[in-house]
Amino acid sequence: MAFKRGENPNRPLPGTTIRVEPIRDLAAIKRIKKLLRDQPRDLCLFTLGINTAFRANEMLSLRVGQVRSLKVGDVLEIKQSKTDKYRQVTANRPVVESIQGWLAVSNPDEAQFLFRSQRGVLTVPTVSTLVKTWCRHVGLKGNYGSHTLRKTWGYWQRMERGTAVPLLMEAFGHTTQQQTLAYLGIQSEEIAQIYDLEL
Repeated sequence: MAFKRGENPNRPLPGTTIRVEPIRDLAAIKRIKKLLRDQPRDLCLFTLGINTAFRANEMLSLRVGQVRSLKVGDVLEIKQSKTDKYRQVTANRPVVESIQGWLAVSNPDEAQFLFRSQRGVLTVPTVSTLVKTWCRHVGLKGNYGSHTLRKTWGYWQRMERGTAVPLLMEAFGHTTQQQTLAYLGIQSEEIAQIYDLEL
């Protein structure tokens, strides 16, 4: 099948989807951060993505003026692309430090997009390519893309902190708990765990 210039050959056919995975290995997350330590823009993008439930296009919509004065505990508000509702996220230390690290070397004006390249604002397909590359470089096998970042946040919220599914559902903007569990790919793991109890 021939593709026209600008078309994404990896885009799923209408009516189908390609499911990407969260990063389930904390050591791999640390390896990616180490890999990106000399690439402050990419480190900021990765860190913001895995510490919030923002979609890639929502992160790419951020302007410098929205985040320049951000401090730990401050609220960052973004309009959700799918629902047109505003969602608030409380900035944690890694988010603030990565944003400040990127702004310190890029020194952009307030109106500029936070995540840009020499050709302009980054795109979601570019973010997907970056995530795939990072995951491959640290030895992860599987299917990864832009949604991997927010899925990673949700996965670790559930598996490490035990965050209630209804709270994750709200953060993701999902309509059912089943949708959230399927999205994170953890339902089968949790079901398997209930059989560990020996009476």
